[in-house]
This record gives sequence, C-alpha cells and structure tokens, in this order.
Amino acid sequence: MITLTTPALLFPAISLLLLAYTNRFLVVAQLIRSLSGSMDDTNRRTVHRQIATLKRRVYLIKVMQIFGVVSFLLCTVSMFLIFLQQLVWGSWLFGISILSLSISLVYSLYEISISTQALNIILDDLKLFEGDKR
Repeated sequence: MITLTTPALLFPAISLLLLAYTNRFLVVAQLIRSLSGSMDDTNRRTVHRQIATLKRRVYLIKVMQIFGVVSFLLCTVSMFLIFLQQLVWGSWLFGISILSLSISLVYSLYEISISTQALNIILDDLKLFEGDKR
C-alpha cells in the first residue's frame, strides 16, 4: 500500500539531480563561450572536433532536465492524488514518475560518456602538441 510519504522520498533526490543537471548545463555553456572567444588557427581543428559533441551534450542535458522535471511534476501530482485517497491513480503516477526519472538517468549516463570522449579529444590534441614541442 502506497502512502503519502512514499513519493515524498523522491523530492530531495529529484531536486539534487535537477541541480546537478543545471550545473552540467552551465559548465557546457561556459565551455562553448570560451571556445568561441579563443578560436584561432592553432586550435581550430580541436574546436571543430568539439562542436558536434557540445551540440549533442546540450541536447542531452535538455532532455535530461525535461524528464527530471516531468518526474518531479508527476511525483507532486501523485502525492496530491494519494492525499485525495485516489490510491490507484496516485500509485500509477508515482510509477510513471519513477520511469521518467530512470529515463533521465539513462540520458545522464549517455551524456557522461560523451563528456569523457570530449576530454579524450583534448588530451589527444595535447599529446600531439607536446610531441611538436620536442
């Protein structure tokens, strides 16, 4: 039997997750701004290699945030329905909320893997640059 406190347990987790997603977005936005301001002939190849990755990351972060907000909203509505003694509907919406949160986390994992690929691009270029100095 689901009680009002069951969906309430997700509130802090979803809030922290949305905060983490916002921080990711801000870091990517800052990186994009710094890349656009510092692009010259020496790093043009690196920047071009990163543009597609950054676009994909911005899109994924947007999708992550959408599913996180939907999860938060459904969790809230679920609590309201449970408060109104509509346990079946409240339980279903809570289940959909958990599913939405799970989808958000899967997108987050994918965005993390893309992020590490982007770092590898930079490391590869640094390795080439280090080899040119020798």
